[in-house]
Amino acid sequence: MFEIESKNPDSVTIITKKTSVTFDVAEGTILANLSVGAIHGPGEFEVGDVTIRGIAVAEGRVIYDAEVGGVHVGIIGGIEEGLDDLGVANVLCTSSVRAIREIDPKVVISMGNVDGMVSELKVSAKTEKKYKVKSLDSLPVALEVVVLN
Repeated sequence: MFEIESKNPDSVTIITKKTSVTFDVAEGTILANLSVGAIHGPGEFEVGDVTIRGIAVAEGRVIYDAEVGGVHVGIIGGIEEGLDDLGVANVLCTSSVRAIREIDPKVVISMGNVDGMVSELKVSAKTEKKYKVKSLDSLPVALEVVVLN
């Protein structure tokens, strides 16, 4: 089980029993209270029980695939490049309707204009403080959009 929270539109934090990892898509950094400081740029990392794959896309930006307990969380913000390299994302943190249509996640964590997103996708959004994921099987069958505040 893990939780996803967001305090601003450019970052998402994944919280497990062992660790807390914050992804900032605007800065292209990962913060996880490591002695080496922030992780910058693409690469593959393990932080506690979170496996992270940072993927370089256009203009030096980075998108992330974070895997926790078999659930893949794609963290892309408004970036629409590199979606094929991202692969499967059960939960997608984005503001891009195009990315949602291409990746077809079960849950979208909105990182931007949720009104435009829900009207274009013809779904409703629910507001939560944190989104809790128990397991891959616990994710909804139909697309669910969540706004974190």
